[in-house]
Amino acid sequence: MSRALILGGTGLIGRAVARRLLDAGWDVDVTGRDPEHMPAGLAAAGARFVAAERADARALRSALGKGCDLLVDCICYTAAEARLLLPLAGDATSTVLISSRAVYADADGNHSNSAVPPRFDGPVRETQPTLAPGDMDYRSREGYGPNKVAAEHVCLDSGLPITVMRPSRVHGVGAARPREWVFVKRVLDGRGAVLLARRGAGVVHTTAAANIASLVETVATKPGARVLNCADPDAPSALEIARIIARHLGHTWAEVLLDESAPENLGRTPWDSPHPVVLDTSAAAALGYRPAGDYATTAAAEIDWLVEAARTGDPAGILPAADDEYFRRFGDYAAEDAFLAARQH
Repeated sequence: MSRALILGGTGLIGRAVARRLLDAGWDVDVTGRDPEHMPAGLAAAGARFVAAERADARALRSALGKGCDLLVDCICYTAAEARLLLPLAGDATSTVLISSRAVYADADGNHSNSAVPPRFDGPVRETQPTLAPGDMDYRSREGYGPNKVAAEHVCLDSGLPITVMRPSRVHGVGAARPREWVFVKRVLDGRGAVLLARRGAGVVHTTAAANIASLVETVATKPGARVLNCADPDAPSALEIARIIARHLGHTWAEVLLDESAPENLGRTPWDSPHPVVLDTSAAAALGYRPAGDYATTAAAEIDWLVEAARTGDPAGILPAADDEYFRRFGDYAAEDAFLAARQH
């Protein structure tokens, strides 16, 4: 039986990869800090939890044991963490480093976390220039991308068969930042209208954790040193995502498509980029990758997960708090109602 070790295997991406491999007959170990965070479904399916801090080289080596067929690192954010990965990768047939679309920069040096949104010439290929590597705080907007680039360089320069995977706007059950909550909450609150900036035309390519898992399974048997984009087979707009979520929940609302004359902060969503950000996934397809499903298909489980959390009082604390800094900008109902009322006069 093939064996996989997933570092950070209890989170959004890790649990999807573990489930995919378990269903395919793999022997799977996942690492994490707290066994309380081990999804019950993974344990029931046969995955084993190994307590190990990501920065603890000895604990990681113990988790690896004599080696594995597939090593997946879901929580590598810096060059220092990547250097801890290399000795483990040396004893793995194939290794995957989960990176991010945030590493890409446009011709002017703008990127996903810059003050000015990036403007790419078309679908972003793996050859698109990236930010310069850096070692500032990776938890900051300015530091996340440069640290990911530095981690990538460590792995790609090692000569080991490490696949660097770059997803975008990852969604699925277990998301620490469930962006779909922006529309799910609106449905649960019974809102009769959805306001969308830029007429809802914004596109930031989405990536289902289930599709990452599918690509991981593909490269597991085709080890190599490479970079691969990973994204859903479709790239829905903010309007299309709103429609998908409302339709899944059996909700109807008036679509208010705002133009440049509307107040600047009205109708914002996590996908309302002024310029489309779409990943080219042809390199993954050439390896034999087949996505698990499109956005609507793969988002359904997360939508249901969020609804169930709200219905039961959110005992696991997965829903964003009312004062969450990221989500506060997306649901100013008072401002929306005032705008709609003014339009009627």
